[in-house]
Amino acid sequence: MDNTTTPNEVLLEFFKALADANRLKIAGLLAEKPRAVGELAGLLGLSVSTTSHHLSYLTHVGLVSARAEGHFYIYSLHTERLAQMAQTLKDQLAASPAAQPEEGDLFDRKVLRSFTDSAGRITAFPAQEKKFLVILRYALKAFEPGVRYTEKEVNEILLRFNKDTASLRRGFIEYGMMQRDPDGRNYWLAENSD
Repeated sequence: MDNTTTPNEVLLEFFKALADANRLKIAGLLAEKPRAVGELAGLLGLSVSTTSHHLSYLTHVGLVSARAEGHFYIYSLHTERLAQMAQTLKDQLAASPAAQPEEGDLFDRKVLRSFTDSAGRITAFPAQEKKFLVILRYALKAFEPGVRYTEKEVNEILLRFNKDTASLRRGFIEYGMMQRDPDGRNYWLAENSD
């Protein structure tokens, strides 16, 4: 593998090498001890040429190496290569999201980046309704389902997001995210809000 190969390509090639049952068996046998091609072929019930072909692929990905011993090549498993690939896989998984976000998630994140600061406070209310709904859903997450809040409690929670608590409260009610008593004393999450 050359230096222009990406980590994903390296991992793909490595796992392709181990995706074949015979190559996996060869790796298992070499994990026990170094072996010659003829011995591996006999243990696997394969021809020497087929076994050599599999060993060539495993050598290509750096999992196996050969040393000359008399008229034979003795193959050994590189367990440190397994550890290196495990670390590469771990690094790749840590660097990329576990799942591809949905289009709505990407839009929401973009809106939140534009209208909140590093502390998570809302810096401005977007004029566009679709974006304003993102801001409302974001602030709504601070409330627990099934809990009734006084207007004062609602304002205290919303102050963490923005000093204009009235706009947020009004938005929750207008868009059916929260409900309130007719006198406006108690607020709670609407059943369909998520």
